[in-house]
Amino acid sequence: MKILVACEESGIVTTEFRKSQHEAYSCDIMPTSGNPKWHIQGDVIPLLEDKWDMIIAFPPCTHLSVSGARWFKEKQKDGRQKQGIDFFMHFVKCKCAKIAIENPIGIMSTLWRKPDQIVQPWQFGHGETKATCLWLKGLPLLLPTKKVAGREPKVWLMSPGKDRARKRSKTYIGIAKAFAEQWSNC
Repeated sequence: MKILVACEESGIVTTEFRKSQHEAYSCDIMPTSGNPKWHIQGDVIPLLEDKWDMIIAFPPCTHLSVSGARWFKEKQKDGRQKQGIDFFMHFVKCKCAKIAIENPIGIMSTLWRKPDQIVQPWQFGHGETKATCLWLKGLPLLLPTKKVAGREPKVWLMSPGKDRARKRSKTYIGIAKAFAEQWSNC
């Protein structure tokens, strides 16, 4: 399959689909920390018009996540939240038959619709909590692959710093593997 992994700087999901023999590409405005041969650096919106068999999107949650609710009024006033909503909705409206959109718990559950599924890292081999919403089109729900003990909220405990947002948004390898293993033959 030809797969676009949108808004993915790390290349983790792209790599897992490549291991499953798919023609997968990441796209982000940032350079990749993954394999640059499979990365398109730039605006993803024009790419949505191309022919893709599957799109997995990780739109920025900065202006959508409930963890930033205390700044919502300011973000609504200056238009940042509307920009985030519009960007998210580009993925909803694209004409691909198989789409997964990932975001933490946030306003899209109210403004658009509830997610099809909420997964946790501890369901996929990581002893941490980080509720992750999945809105799906043409794809089955993810089945847990390795439930483990431990419910540490590591993403909430990260120290402030310039790389904090990038580290917090990185997809857990266990979840990336589940995407590739369970959605490769859909």
